[in-house]
Amino acid sequence: MKTVYTCFCTEMIHEGHRNILRHASQYGRVIVGALSDRALIRYNRFPSIPQEDRIKLYRSLEGVDNVVLQDDMGYEDVLSLIRPDYVIHGDNWKTGPEAAIREQVLQKLKAYGGELIEVPYTSNAHTRKIDRQLREKLAMPEYRRKRLRQLIGICPVVKAIEAHSGLTGLIAEKTIIEQDGQLDQFDAMWVSSLCDSTAKGKPDIELVDMSSRLRTIDDIMEVTTKPIILDGDTGGMAEHFIYNVRTLERMGVSAVIIEDKKGLKKNSLFGNDVIQTQDDIESFSAKIRAAKQAQLTEDFMIIARIESLILERGMEDALTRAAAFVEAGADGVMIHSRKKDPAEILDFCDRFRKTDKTTPLVVVPSSFNTITEAELAAHGVNIVIYANQLTRSAFPAMQKTAEDILRFHRAKEVDDRLMPIKEIITLIDEL
Repeated sequence: MKTVYTCFCTEMIHEGHRNILRHASQYGRVIVGALSDRALIRYNRFPSIPQEDRIKLYRSLEGVDNVVLQDDMGYEDVLSLIRPDYVIHGDNWKTGPEAAIREQVLQKLKAYGGELIEVPYTSNAHTRKIDRQLREKLAMPEYRRKRLRQLIGICPVVKAIEAHSGLTGLIAEKTIIEQDGQLDQFDAMWVSSLCDSTAKGKPDIELVDMSSRLRTIDDIMEVTTKPIILDGDTGGMAEHFIYNVRTLERMGVSAVIIEDKKGLKKNSLFGNDVIQTQDDIESFSAKIRAAKQAQLTEDFMIIARIESLILERGMEDALTRAAAFVEAGADGVMIHSRKKDPAEILDFCDRFRKTDKTTPLVVVPSSFNTITEAELAAHGVNIVIYANQLTRSAFPAMQKTAEDILRFHRAKEVDDRLMPIKEIITLIDEL
């Protein structure tokens, strides 16, 4: 009997999946590939049930003869192993990032005489409702909050990009690229104090209060599902920080990063060019300890940001602080530098990892931006945050457009570099 292969990445079966199986069973023995957790998160779908449960679900479906684990969005390995006579898929992958994967499948099948069967994609009110329910489920606080910890356990490195509004949240949520037959996307969002303040036309000195920042988070959460890491500045007074942690935890934020400074907040990249006071180890440790005791779940993460390298206090001071803050209960350590050479960051990571193999390490490669994620991961980094690139790219583009409209007294000259309104509208989901 001939074999038919199809791949599923869902945890809720609807009419479209059953339609695929009905077609597949007409051609032979049906093997379903269950896309693994590791592959799913590269495909804009975070699993809310374990891959073992998805495999059981697929095995229970009528018309399924066998289920295998597909550990890559590309079909190269699984097709080499199974060599099915047919691959069956919906016709919705003819455009967009998946088109390159489709082309790979066609080439692989051609090499040994297999055939691709495409069926019309099923889209109706019922299937759209199920897709919407899946997105809403992932957006619920209890699912979103724990996702950062899950990602750290699955990904070689977690990639976060700044978001300061619902629209930038959608960009972080929906931007997917195909490269060398692989799909890639951001894993999380960073709500930056700098970018939030800048979007409101305010200086980055903790002038924008927590109530306003919570509204920004709420705007982003309303239209996205990915985990959120909040830039918590210094955390403020310990007594206040405890309540803010409770609020963030309840909302579904995954983590807050607080820096070991005190007094009027100044951006770290100024270093010693402005007066900045580093908190003492005991005081900052007490703040971490009190906040961890106030937590109600194990999901939420409090990450300690160490400013020793920024303030030129030396590597030993940074390492001493890291060990103390982890001992106080910090769920991760962020090490920062304003040097363009990443050498001191890598030195810190290597030395930290000699004594601590498990505590997540976070870096923000704004100054040392030549280093790749893979290079950072090789030194033990778990989370890479692109902290302000969307804001910094938007400002010069908007300023240039405003200047040209003034210069030409019309909008025609700027039109070629503007995104069509129709594309912006399609970025925003309708209920």
